[in-house]
Amino acid sequence: MKKNFVLGVLFILPLVAYLFFASGVNHFSKLPVLEKSIGDLSNFVKPNDSLKLKDNITIIGFLGKEVTYRKGNLFNLNQKIYNYFNEFSDFQMVMIVPKGSEEQVRSSLQELDRLTDIHKWNFVFGEPNEIQSFFESLKSPYKLDANLYTPQVFIVDKKGALRGRDDDEDEGDLYGYDASSPAEINGKMKDDVKVILAEYRLALKKYNKLKTQISE
Repeated sequence: MKKNFVLGVLFILPLVAYLFFASGVNHFSKLPVLEKSIGDLSNFVKPNDSLKLKDNITIIGFLGKEVTYRKGNLFNLNQKIYNYFNEFSDFQMVMIVPKGSEEQVRSSLQELDRLTDIHKWNFVFGEPNEIQSFFESLKSPYKLDANLYTPQVFIVDKKGALRGRDDDEDEGDLYGYDASSPAEINGKMKDDVKVILAEYRLALKKYNKLKTQISE
């Protein structure tokens, strides 16, 4: 009996462990979609005509009229997110600011340029109603203040869908990440950007493998 019990445990435990970790991989292999379709950048003044959300993984922020006072947010994002992921060809940063903030943006970019290669930092300009409309398309629980600012930044996928968490231990549904908090940016947000990049890399790997099999 003892021998059969031990053999049974030795057989069953690895199987249970495999099923547990396999289900974990499936659960965390994709970052949940919280809003399937958000607005686009067509109404904004962009640094170049090729800037778009489609086919890119985009970090979107709303800096408001007082860009100079948001240098801490920019620094956190630059050090913890941008420097970590900017070498991925389909990754970009888009900060939305009101028209009239151009000089503040130039000054902020000059400071960022001393720290990093800023070619994937993009600032776009819009009228207050355009910014508000785009923000509302996220359908998040947050609000822009009177200066059109929020500390939250958002992850948008290649199809223009808002990604986040639907089982966050603190908030339940986590639509955005507080850029004024180095801990949240370096923790939750960095982890979630890793997940979405891994998701697309895995999908591409599967596609290339299938393409190879079809061609053979």
